Amino acid sequence: MKKVALGLGVLLLALVAYLAFWPVPIDPVSWKAPAAPGYVGPHAANQKLAGLKMIDLGGEEGPEHIVLARDGKLYTTVLSGNILRMNPDGSGREVFANTGGRVLGFDFDAAGNLIAADAVKGLLSIGPDRKITVLTDQVGGDPIRYADAVVVARNGKIYLSDASTRFAPARWGGTFEASVLDIIEQSSTGRILEYDPATRGTRVVAKGLSFANGVALSQDEKDLFVAETGKYRVWKIPAEARELDIAQGGAQARLLLDNLPGYPDNLMRGMDGKIWMGLTKPRSPVVDGMAEKPFLREMTLRLPRALWPVPKAYGHVMAFTEDGKIVADLQDPSGAYPETTAVTETADRLYVQSLHAKGLGWLDKK
Repeated sequence: MKKVALGLGVLLLALVAYLAFWPVPIDPVSWKAPAAPGYVGPHAANQKLAGLKMIDLGGEEGPEHIVLARDGKLYTTVLSGNILRMNPDGSGREVFANTGGRVLGFDFDAAGNLIAADAVKGLLSIGPDRKITVLTDQVGGDPIRYADAVVVARNGKIYLSDASTRFAPARWGGTFEASVLDIIEQSSTGRILEYDPATRGTRVVAKGLSFANGVALSQDEKDLFVAETGKYRVWKIPAEARELDIAQGGAQARLLLDNLPGYPDNLMRGMDGKIWMGLTKPRSPVVDGMAEKPFLREMTLRLPRALWPVPKAYGHVMAFTEDGKIVADLQDPSGAYPETTAVTETADRLYVQSLHAKGLGWLDKK
């Protein structure tokens, strides 16, 4: 009996030692999470996103980004790495390109090239002939580790988010794994970059963001709207800013939306001046409760992945104006269409972007 007790004691000590000291890839930073607002006010719980109609993707999943291009075709990037092209009703679906990486966001330039933020390969241009060219994969000799979102200005300049300079998807098992590590760590190394095709130069517009995500231009293209996923907020910053450190504050950066009820992701210009945004997951009291407890966050990563405090699925997209007024809020508490990232608005439809949905969901605007 004593041997059994001794053995159990040794196992318990080994478990405690593992949870306390086993190396993990993060060096968590303490921060103060604001009290979650819940689903109240402009975000009052509703079912407006429930019952989406679906476009079959032929076995593909995760229509992370959707664009209706000038050729009248709908383009979307999916989990396999393919960029799909189809008619707006989903017919005529084909694989337009595959970069060999993972395109998360894209836009089109004036020449009709698809400009892609590839989380593995950097900023790419894919011509109408489907030729793939690397525009930039570094800034000042520092690699772009996690290209995420991208938008092309009328003057040809390209703005993109480098979500994390700590955790590259190519090294850490994929985009989901890298994003979880970055958000748990809270080292705020995300940045916004500008690439100028005229000079082929890349520079840092802003830095110090906790997982820099969606990017959109203001209508006059003087400002950028930036989703800071890890801290539940959206910034408005001058496009001409240089090395603006968001973490240090400053008059140039305006906090447009703060303390959101979930994790903000993509930003997409809609109609009538709207900007659409998706919340991929709702807030977690467990995650917020560990904000000022770095040691607990380290311990979390020593647990099996199934025990990580990943919030439940909850469909949620919203639209806001350039001055930060919420003008639309659509939800599906069931999470049937998971990890909603944003909305692509056309004259008659709202196409809903998703990280892991097995089809492309849409709503009729009528």
